[in-house]
Amino acid sequence: MPEWLLMTLVMAGTCVVVVIGALLNARRLGAGTDPDETPDVLDYMIMMIGVVYAIVLGLAIAGVWEARGAAQDGVRTEAQALHEVTERVSVYPRPVRDRVRDDVDAYVRHVVHTEWKVMLDKGELTDRGAELLTTLRRDVTLATPHSVLQAQAYQPMVDQVAAVDEARGARQQSAGPTMPHLVWFGLVLGAALVIGLVFTLQIRRSPRELMLAVMFTALIVFLLFLVWDFDEPFGRAVGDSTTAFTDLFPSARGGS
Repeated sequence: MPEWLLMTLVMAGTCVVVVIGALLNARRLGAGTDPDETPDVLDYMIMMIGVVYAIVLGLAIAGVWEARGAAQDGVRTEAQALHEVTERVSVYPRPVRDRVRDDVDAYVRHVVHTEWKVMLDKGELTDRGAELLTTLRRDVTLATPHSVLQAQAYQPMVDQVAAVDEARGARQQSAGPTMPHLVWFGLVLGAALVIGLVFTLQIRRSPRELMLAVMFTALIVFLLFLVWDFDEPFGRAVGDSTTAFTDLFPSARGGS
């Protein structure tokens, strides 16, 4: 199911529940109840709770956004380092050049078509990916330079492979959700509390008040959905964050 459709269904369902609750609450209170009888101190308490929750929710959004940005930067670093290896090895003889480029292509295809799905599902990398990177490191290390130009390209290639290894390690650490379950519990409970305050303020049946309750609820649900979506640093589908590899290695867009 597409994420936008899931968000729409959750938002619509929550708003319907709030409207039904507001109507039932208005019927329970009856027409003779005056909403102006709400104590002033209760208004201040509701305002304070709303402000605190807004701060916590904003920090949660900023946290998952920063984690996703750092993860995407690491993926771009890994892909760019591999691309640099394929370009710098061009000064070597054809057998060495083809072997190193084949190693890079094999690693990229495995990452895009196999390892990425495992990373999204289980939050871990594959042993096969580590083996392919080890093969690439060995072939680059054994590419003994026989000219000044090859000598100038050799150390940068070794450094780029080390950068790939470092970026791969960072990708492994960033795999999986970043928000602890306790924080999620607080966000959902706080959302229910803040929306429940609508009833404390004695929202009635007037279209204006019901529309206000629906808009407020929809905003809270949208922000929570935003946190949930960004909670996966590499997205929730393979194509969401593999573009750094497929842009630099178009051959990886096909099958494995």
